Amino acid sequence: MNSSKGRLRIIAGEYRGRRIAVPAKPGLRPTPDRVRETLFNWLGQRLDGLACLDLFAGSGALGFEAASRGAARVVMVEHDRAVSAHLERTRALVGARQVEIVQGDAFDYLARRGEKFDVVFLDPPFRQNALPAVLERLPARLAALARVYVEAAAPLEPRGAWEELKRSRAGQVSYQLLEWRGDDQGRLPGNV
Repeated sequence: MNSSKGRLRIIAGEYRGRRIAVPAKPGLRPTPDRVRETLFNWLGQRLDGLACLDLFAGSGALGFEAASRGAARVVMVEHDRAVSAHLERTRALVGARQVEIVQGDAFDYLARRGEKFDVVFLDPPFRQNALPAVLERLPARLAALARVYVEAAAPLEPRGAWEELKRSRAGQVSYQLLEWRGDDQGRLPGNV
C-alpha cells in the first residue's frame, strides 16, 4: 500500500490491479499488500462460493480482496458513518455487487440472528481491545470449520474450540489465521 497517496491495490482476482482510495481517518490501518498476500495464500487464493464477514471494515482492503477472489457474499461492517459512505462509493466504483455495507456497531451486528460465515476478517482498532469479546460472540455466526483472520498488536493465544492454523508478524502488527472447531464434536470420525 502506498500510504502517501492514500490508495491501496487489489492484489488478485476479478478486480486485480484496481486501486481504491483509503479514507484519511486517524487510526485507520489498511492491511498492507504483503500481509494480504500472505493471508490469501493461507486461505488458498480463491474464496469461490464462500460467505465472508469483514467485521471492522475500515478501508475495506480485506473485504474487497475477498470479493475479487470469488467470494459469493461479503458483508462489511463499519461503525464510522463517513468511512461507511466511502465503502459504499468504493463498492459502486469497483462494481462489487456481492458486497453489502452495514453501517453500525460490530457487536450489535453479531448479536443479530442471521447468516453464518465461512471466513471472517477481524482487524479492530488496537486501542479498543475488542478481540476477546468478539471471539466470544462470534461462534454463533460461524459455519462449521470457519476460518478467522485476526490482526492485532500482539498474538492471541486461542482457547477452547479455536485452533491456530498460521501466525506471522509484520512490523508492529501480529496476524493469525484461526479455525473454529466448535462443531467438530471432538474431531471423532463418523457418528461415534
